[in-house]
Amino acid sequence: MKALLALLLLSTPALAFPVTVKSCNRDVTFDAAPTRAIANDVNLIEMMLALGLRDRMVGYTGVSGWKTLDPELREGIAELPELSAKYPSREVLAGAEPDFFFAGWNYGMTVGGEVTPETLEPLGIKTYELTESCIFVGPKAKSSMQDMYNDLLNLGTIFGVEERATALVDGYKAKLAEITAKVDRTAPLRVFVYDSGEETPFTAGAYAIPTALIEAAGGRNIMDDLDKSWATVAWEPVIERNPQVIVIVNYGDVTADQKIAFLEANPAFASIDAVKNDRYVVLEYVEATPGPRNIRAVEKLVAGFWGN
Repeated sequence: MKALLALLLLSTPALAFPVTVKSCNRDVTFDAAPTRAIANDVNLIEMMLALGLRDRMVGYTGVSGWKTLDPELREGIAELPELSAKYPSREVLAGAEPDFFFAGWNYGMTVGGEVTPETLEPLGIKTYELTESCIFVGPKAKSSMQDMYNDLLNLGTIFGVEERATALVDGYKAKLAEITAKVDRTAPLRVFVYDSGEETPFTAGAYAIPTALIEAAGGRNIMDDLDKSWATVAWEPVIERNPQVIVIVNYGDVTADQKIAFLEANPAFASIDAVKNDRYVVLEYVEATPGPRNIRAVEKLVAGFWGN
């Protein structure tokens, strides 16, 4: 029995520490796996759940102020408190005594704001930043599916569950290959992402994950030359670029149906192919932001683009 116990101790992931991961433009070292984690926003929470890290969390932030938890997510964090309805303050985070904060720029943190990796470090709170959001603090490559994979793999390293993370990512890659195997890429469909806004639309640019999702499904984001992640644009270039499909992001007080009704009721949009032909694909917020449901999002897009 003692020999078996010694063998188990030698094989425990804890002995792999310390570990260092790249978080945007920082190298972050962990001497041990976090045991009191907080995640901000539904998509980041779901990454934690997908990796089986519910028991390492003491709470979450940034959900009910804008969004709701669907039954799948609600069940996963049923026993966890929401510490802040929107972005948490430094005081709120300190009060929960976490050792880890999983967030991103404009996903719980703002550049120059009260809550940043630098302001949390003195409190003993290590921060890992969502890869998609790194454009706010330094140069970043155009959005790709690797952004989401990168976060899962880094979380696996941070929490000592590397094998679990690798298996999860390998499964997602295999599923994505299956979903997109018959996609015709010779003539990508012109696609516009409509998140919100009537006077001016809020949309996804080159660095936001919907650009990668659309490309994986055989389309092209008509705003992929926008040197931003999520941003507000004018309606004129949308009309000029004439999307064949409009992806609607569904969340908040204005429903996807209401957004579609707005587009169809406005004479200015009558010439847009997507509006004329009633071609919309609705993605839930948790599907249109980096996380496990990105694979499901691509499946929806493939069906909406090509009728598969």
